[in-house]
Amino acid sequence: MTKTRQELDSGYENGAFILDAQSYADAWEAASAEFRAAHDGEYDVSYGGHARAKFDLIRPEGTPKGLFVFVHGGYWLQRHKDDWTCYGEGALSAGWAIAHPGYPLAPEVRISEITAHIAQAVTALAARVEGPIVLAGHSAGGHLVARMAMAGVLPDAVAARLSHVLSISPVSDLRPLLELTMNDTLRLDAAEAAAESPALGKPLGVPVTVVVGGSERPAFLDQARWLAEAWGAEQIILPGRHHFDVIDGLRDAQSPMMQAALG
Repeated sequence: MTKTRQELDSGYENGAFILDAQSYADAWEAASAEFRAAHDGEYDVSYGGHARAKFDLIRPEGTPKGLFVFVHGGYWLQRHKDDWTCYGEGALSAGWAIAHPGYPLAPEVRISEITAHIAQAVTALAARVEGPIVLAGHSAGGHLVARMAMAGVLPDAVAARLSHVLSISPVSDLRPLLELTMNDTLRLDAAEAAAESPALGKPLGVPVTVVVGGSERPAFLDQARWLAEAWGAEQIILPGRHHFDVIDGLRDAQSPMMQAALG
């Protein structure tokens, strides 16, 4: 039986299925503001011509072990880099420099243009911090960091420094989004959806870990599995975690996802 658009939309709706969902967003913002206030850093550094094309960079004491970049989600439609600073806590405590790039959102830009912005941000950050580069991203950010692990996206010299990609609750195949109401804003067509789908492409050979919460929506369990299977990547399923708390392990250097990412 053919699903209605409302039923299709429901498959990719997270907040409506999480108790007191807004409290999670409020907590992200508050904790991140506190984290920035407690740490000196380079904030709102421009890497491109757009007002949102800015990144934050915080260095540990001493020489960084490398660079840890977190790319936020929000279905390429919403959220801001400032909402997520605290999720660099685990990497910073482990001696890594941490960065949070912002990027322009749909409908002003298409997803392929957002991919290009993240590549530009990672390249600019790589010029500021030596050593290995770990990329982590959540939801749409999980899609974007996976795209960085594909040929022809990052400059060769930067791609060669990637030591791990941590794709958390990613959207790895964009084709199902073509039928969703959000695509009225994303403006994906079939060609872009296929080209921007990591699960349909080939990785560079960089180690990749796909993380998903065991209590996430079935669509996200599928999306994570599709990427892990297509790329032969390690998959971590966190029991009891949903789409809004699956990222909590980023704040703990000893969590399974951080142990996988930082080695």
